[in-house]
Amino acid sequence: MSTASLILRTPLHWQDYELIDSGNFMKLERFGKYILMRPEPQAVWNPSLSEAEWEKSCHAFFRIEKNDPEKGKWILKKGMPEQWWIQYKNEQLSIRFRLGLTAFRHIGVFPEQSDNWDYIFQQVSNCPVKSPRVLNLFAYTGGASLAAKAAGADITHVDSVKPVIGWSRENMEGSELKDIRWVVEDALKFVKREVRRGSVYNGIILDPPAYGRGADGEKWVLEENINEMINLCSQLLAKENAFFILNMYSIGFSALVGDNLLCSYFDHFKEKESGELYIQDGYKKRLPLGTFVRFTV
Repeated sequence: MSTASLILRTPLHWQDYELIDSGNFMKLERFGKYILMRPEPQAVWNPSLSEAEWEKSCHAFFRIEKNDPEKGKWILKKGMPEQWWIQYKNEQLSIRFRLGLTAFRHIGVFPEQSDNWDYIFQQVSNCPVKSPRVLNLFAYTGGASLAAKAAGADITHVDSVKPVIGWSRENMEGSELKDIRWVVEDALKFVKREVRRGSVYNGIILDPPAYGRGADGEKWVLEENINEMINLCSQLLAKENAFFILNMYSIGFSALVGDNLLCSYFDHFKEKESGELYIQDGYKKRLPLGTFVRFTV
């Protein structure tokens, strides 16, 4: 079994995104030409700019509900749209995202994941299998699906929330791509069925939330369900010419957790790396945004 040191990785190619400042459990971000202020539980330090400077520069800010810290509402300044588009582009990959202000403070993209998009594009492009099959679980608005499809993958995109699937389709069409397979279903239920079918994939992307509900009300709790999910995924991944990505955003979960989980079910790797994804703000403070493990076989 190969080993890997824990590493830090950050996006390198964004032009339409910038983390301007962070602190006091908030982050100040630019998406395209609009600047947003929203909660960030990991930003426990002091911001570099004053509160007045944050408020002056932002076009919209998120106000948390008193009774539910996971929900709230956006306060928009004049001229701020509720929906707009941004682009992610590097030398080989160009994809677009329709953004929107949701009641859960998310807006339709996780910029730190672009490091994984680059990795996915490279793995699919270099795969000797024609149209390699890739499975994207808990796929949200589909950045990873777009990267895989742009590189020529036969991609299956699974998410339990039907409106999010519609949002993903908008992003596919906006990126001038087509033929992504959409599945509205609980990810664990889908994977169990794929195991029974004997399905095999050349790539699996697993980006589970800490908590979630399936299409039929199924309950997902990361620490209770992730071990079973990894076990099932190990039965779906091809034995060669394949890659696997596990992302986890859960305060208190070390990258070692994911590394141990994968080593429990996979016994050989060509290359493996694990660590933290982060974005550095304009004042050189590095904001951690989840852990990852990814490998090839």
